[in-house]
Amino acid sequence: MTTTFSESGKSYSSKFFTNREGNSLIEKFKGAFDVPFNYDSFDVLVGYFRASGYFAIRPLLEKIPKIRIIVGIDIDKFINEAQTKGLLYTKNEEKTIDFFLERMKLDIQTSDYTKEVENGILQLIKDIATEKIIIKAHPTKKLHAKFYILKPEGWSEHNPGSVITGSSNLTGEGLGSKAKANYEFNVYAAGDGPQAGGAEHRDGHGRAAAQRG
Repeated sequence: MTTTFSESGKSYSSKFFTNREGNSLIEKFKGAFDVPFNYDSFDVLVGYFRASGYFAIRPLLEKIPKIRIIVGIDIDKFINEAQTKGLLYTKNEEKTIDFFLERMKLDIQTSDYTKEVENGILQLIKDIATEKIIIKAHPTKKLHAKFYILKPEGWSEHNPGSVITGSSNLTGEGLGSKAKANYEFNVYAAGDGPQAGGAEHRDGHGRAAAQRG
């Protein structure tokens, strides 16, 4: 279902996603990234961030240079491990990123992970080490809002992006990528309307998270 709204003389389209009958959030993301685009950043604000969500959405983000995720409540042990290991690498190290990742791979292989999880963690470690992705925790640990914001290069009111907001956390169940997906309610909006407000909220929480760490 697609509806066009008008607000203060500005129009934008909106669509709802419930993770039912193929109408999932992950399918919306696949559609958004399956066409030529000029997105420069992907900003996420969620309560919960799980490896299942990252593994599902990561293949779609290959051409996005900047990914910023603020977690309001909790991450799982896989995300925590990747974050810890990824931050061990610095650009000033004498060792190359490939050598660093090879060292991490040997470490991870000693754990009892499936091949899919092992590869996913290594990809996330690389993304963190190269600063493709930045993960921050909100200081209150009580933030339960959810925003997914796509902004183009040179983002402004004349070059708008799009936003998805609703109930889905960045998890496999929340995105609808798992067989037992959560029943969610999300809305997509594009144009020069509400995504500006979404970006302002994300950036405000981002400053709070940055001050924490």
